[in-house]
Amino acid sequence: MLHTPSGGTGHGTAAAETGLMSIGAVLSALREEFPEVTISKIRFLESEGLVEPRRTPSGYRKFSAGDVERLGHVLRMQRDHYLPLKVIREHLDAMERGEAVPLPALSRPRDGEAGPDPSADPPATAARIGRAQLLAAAGVDQQQLAEWESYGLLAPVGDEVYDAGAVTVAGLITELGRFGIEPRHLRAMKAAADREAGLVDQVVAPLRRHRNPQTRAHAEARARELAGLTVKLHAALVSAALGVRLP
Repeated sequence: MLHTPSGGTGHGTAAAETGLMSIGAVLSALREEFPEVTISKIRFLESEGLVEPRRTPSGYRKFSAGDVERLGHVLRMQRDHYLPLKVIREHLDAMERGEAVPLPALSRPRDGEAGPDPSADPPATAARIGRAQLLAAAGVDQQQLAEWESYGLLAPVGDEVYDAGAVTVAGLITELGRFGIEPRHLRAMKAAADREAGLVDQVVAPLRRHRNPQTRAHAEARARELAGLTVKLHAALVSAALGVRLP
């Protein structure tokens, strides 16, 4: 059964309860299935009301096993169904009330059923998402997305089709905006990411060009590993420069 959000109650005694996890421990637990998840993403989902961890008297988040399970459901529905957060929240709340609510699904029509609207976005796949789906998942409008594109923060990979990772990027841009960090301020971060990607590509490019299919597959695994290491190093360097300690 899914965890029912605590609503912020029990702050005084929750910290002393056993089985509660820090946000860093939650991140480690989720990354096995969701390697792209970040602490910022978890905080963003909390701010959107998808999960409500308990707080210690000093303000530290403490997550239960039910919280982690709920986060997994949220991330899975974003990844596999590209649903907006409002729809995900309503679906999970209905499940917690014991209601059987099927997820919206994109599938081939049965005989006699109408086919898909040709004017609609193409069906989302594991690697692609349509423009309208991206707007819904990120909770932004056309003008905001156009602004992000003008600064190179997001770019379609086809005719109004985006890489599925664009949802994560859009969510983080939105979250940073709440602190007054505007898209134009993020151009330096995009440039740094492009340089880091170029460095990784130099390492794996010879493997990708290899004739052996197994070697080419190994190149993709190596690229993911190196990408993860560069992200961790980037976070550590920013933390050190600011003189703060990440949770």
